[in-house]
Amino acid sequence: MTALTRFAVMYRERDSLPVRTRLLFTFGAVAALHLAAVVLLLSGTAGGGQPLALGLVLTAYLAGVKHSYDWDHLAAIDNSTRKFVAQRQDPVSVGFAFSLGHSSVVILAGVLVVAGATMVGRFMEDGSAGNLVLGLIGSGVSGLFLLAMGIFNGSAFVRAAQAYRGARAGGSIDVAHLEATGFVARLLAKPLSRVRRPRNIYVIGFLFGLGFDTATTIGLLVMTTAASLAGVSPLALIALPLAFTAAMTLCDSLNGVAMMRMYRSALDDPRRKLGFNAAVTGISAVSALFVAAITLAGFVNTAFRLQDPLTTWLGAIGLGDAGLLLIALLLAVWGAASLPQRRRAAQAGSAG
Repeated sequence: MTALTRFAVMYRERDSLPVRTRLLFTFGAVAALHLAAVVLLLSGTAGGGQPLALGLVLTAYLAGVKHSYDWDHLAAIDNSTRKFVAQRQDPVSVGFAFSLGHSSVVILAGVLVVAGATMVGRFMEDGSAGNLVLGLIGSGVSGLFLLAMGIFNGSAFVRAAQAYRGARAGGSIDVAHLEATGFVARLLAKPLSRVRRPRNIYVIGFLFGLGFDTATTIGLLVMTTAASLAGVSPLALIALPLAFTAAMTLCDSLNGVAMMRMYRSALDDPRRKLGFNAAVTGISAVSALFVAAITLAGFVNTAFRLQDPLTTWLGAIGLGDAGLLLIALLLAVWGAASLPQRRRAAQAGSAG
């Protein structure tokens, strides 16, 4: 069996591979994206005389880091991870699949810019037909997906809260509280039927990115266009969206793995982590519903050309800086949940 055949067999059976092996595959792919960006940059500047290229690539990389912490990214990844863990999966690649799909739009647009295609500029112009259509697709899909995920995890939060109250009253522990059941599960069975594995999130991420509606994405493409006019080599220009992709996949992959560990801990130690699971599930559900409300309000406002103050205000809310607040809140909950366990471990150590 050739190496290529073995790799194909492993790819088909990847869901049955150990978690550590799948983590190596995921972060190996992230490392390959970093290497590709570096190789393109070095190849594009091999002849010297292009001091602008390195600064642009570093700027693109930092833009990818910043974009990964937009609230819609975090809400999509966290809620998808929560769904897969509830279904007894180990979704190590949710963040990677989502960010790769999202950044595929940026890479494609960047390649078209380097090739001299002027239509990309039209998609970035406010009010143009292309910008309107892609924006409606991106906001419509992202809003409906986050709405479905928010309802799904909101139902799981209600069950988790009930289980937590029952456990505090001395009742038995049932880890089935992690999964949404009943009417909500039946209601969302059809919309979420295609989202069965982490790799299915790639398409969701791609559709999220179609809107060209974030300042980071537009700024990167404008920077690529300006660098092309300044005479930066095509290889170095392609390194810009690749560096953006490498940074975003790294941060989103780390976020997805961290959320998987958070939710898995509730399964591994249900009695101690019931309150923690309920809190994190509630935060994820509320964040998804909040972003869905903002996104769908913007969709309705644009699609029907409304002038009312509510949808206009909601559609104008930025999600970039708010993502950092969400991360801080989740880390605070995680830290608070682990504090009693560390205290018991310290007491046991001192007693020994």
